[in-house]
Amino acid sequence: MPLIRDLLTVWRSRQLLWVLTRRELSARHAGTAAGWLWGYVQPLLTVAAYYLVFDVVFALRLGENAPTRHVGAFLIVGALPWMSFCDAVGRGANSLLEAGGLLQKNPLPPVLFPTRSVLATMLTHGPLILVLALAYWPTHQGAWSVLCLLPLWLLQCFFCVLLAYLLAVFAAAVRDTVQIVGFLLSVGVFISPVLFPVSQFPEAWRWVLWLNPMSAWVEAYQLVLLKGAWPEFAQWAAILLWIAGVAGLLNVVVRRSRDQLVDWL
Repeated sequence: MPLIRDLLTVWRSRQLLWVLTRRELSARHAGTAAGWLWGYVQPLLTVAAYYLVFDVVFALRLGENAPTRHVGAFLIVGALPWMSFCDAVGRGANSLLEAGGLLQKNPLPPVLFPTRSVLATMLTHGPLILVLALAYWPTHQGAWSVLCLLPLWLLQCFFCVLLAYLLAVFAAAVRDTVQIVGFLLSVGVFISPVLFPVSQFPEAWRWVLWLNPMSAWVEAYQLVLLKGAWPEFAQWAAILLWIAGVAGLLNVVVRRSRDQLVDWL
């Protein structure tokens, strides 16, 4: 299968991938005084703003069926994984176009470039998930379910690699893909349980939430960090179905585009 061959290529080229990832991280904040620290400062300032505005200034509270009454505390749990997803997929979708000149001159595996973009983002946001787990200790109280954060994060990383690679190939064929992806990422937060609990979404329209691949992940993070509970079977099933669906589509796309991909760039 073409996708399996590409994944094996990523593993065999892991040293080159690590070099490319480090260069990506350096390039993102080149010329700034804080350098790589901006990768941590920006999301931390965002979640701090959520807490300050919603919990301190306005003291907003959610309904009785919400995982927590505090709006800011609720938003932070979903916002951090969502921001990492948007950054990884947005950068990954544009990665082949940015590397077009390099790929035309060097026979490098195209899969390395969306993988590099995703890894650079996930290496930055990964420690923040750990900080989040420690900050929410009073809510989950160190329940064993916190161990689920590692497989959830690894599955999110793997899914982002698959989705970014798929969108990067589409972007190479049709440049409008980058604009479409940017739009979908900007509105996608409104059809996910990031801003509000699923219980507050109209029951007849809750199926719309499952059109967003991150809904299952966000709900799982909320259960673990806000309730100290294990993710439900529905969330694991949705996560695996999204991964399998994107992997299947990507396999077809890679097989059909392999000979033309560099020419499109």
